[in-house]
Amino acid sequence: MKLYILGCHAATPSMKGNPTSQVLEIRNSIILIDCAEGTQVLLRKHKIKFNRINHIFISHLHGDHFFGLPGLISTFQLLGREKELHVYGPSGLKEVILALLRVGNSGTSYPLVFHELQKNSSELIFENDKLEVRTIPLNHRIYTNGFLFSEKPKDRTLNIEGVAKYKIDKAFFKNIKGGKDVLLDSGEVIPNHLLSFDPPAPKSYAYCSDTAFDPSIVPLIKGVDMLYHEATFLSSEAHLAAKTKHSTAMEAAKIAKEAGVKALLLGHFSTRYKNKNAFLDEASGIFPEVGLAEDGKVLEI
Repeated sequence: MKLYILGCHAATPSMKGNPTSQVLEIRNSIILIDCAEGTQVLLRKHKIKFNRINHIFISHLHGDHFFGLPGLISTFQLLGREKELHVYGPSGLKEVILALLRVGNSGTSYPLVFHELQKNSSELIFENDKLEVRTIPLNHRIYTNGFLFSEKPKDRTLNIEGVAKYKIDKAFFKNIKGGKDVLLDSGEVIPNHLLSFDPPAPKSYAYCSDTAFDPSIVPLIKGVDMLYHEATFLSSEAHLAAKTKHSTAMEAAKIAKEAGVKALLLGHFSTRYKNKNAFLDEASGIFPEVGLAEDGKVLEI
């Protein structure tokens, strides 16, 4: 997995920071997570091809997470898109987008498919042969979901020396990669572990923005390879976090520690803070494997 941080700041754009949008690349598939103002320009900046985006996940209907979506949908149309575009987000998203297109006397010649979310419990919302995506219900001022992206196991790798030793016909290679043993004409069964190697462990990424401190999400994100958790405020402004249903860096670290995640990435910073290292200092005392999101940052998961 490769994660592109396009924007990681809260609420209003500034000269030095963009509101929230991310791109997750999984086995040559490109997924857009939230779509704030300026997302199109940032996609261009990172040389991410628009036509590779087939799935967009919107966490909630606050402007700093979806105001860039109408423009992106329109740009797809101008570029002559023909492939389906699937958009996952809260109920009401379809109405907003279609109303804007209608008022502008425009539409899409490509299939635009909305998957509107309403449940307050985690659910599987997308699955193919490479990936599963489940919602992570979050505690914010309006209906909000995070998303858990879980890679499916890859095929096993063929052990060339092993198949040569036992003179295994190529016709069995597909089954071997799928984990099956081989029955020879002699009646001998060759165990799969002698003919193949374990694939790399599947990766997982949990995206949690925006939310108040909510330990109920811990079972949903247990042991993920990377957790992105909002940290809009420092603990010195905990009263503002509680009032606006956001989190502090310390609270994000507590969630990461309790969930036993491998790495924590903080983001959604309020623009009131000039020194982002204070977020790192606050969180690292609780959870050492922590980093800061940064506009333009690219991470391998």
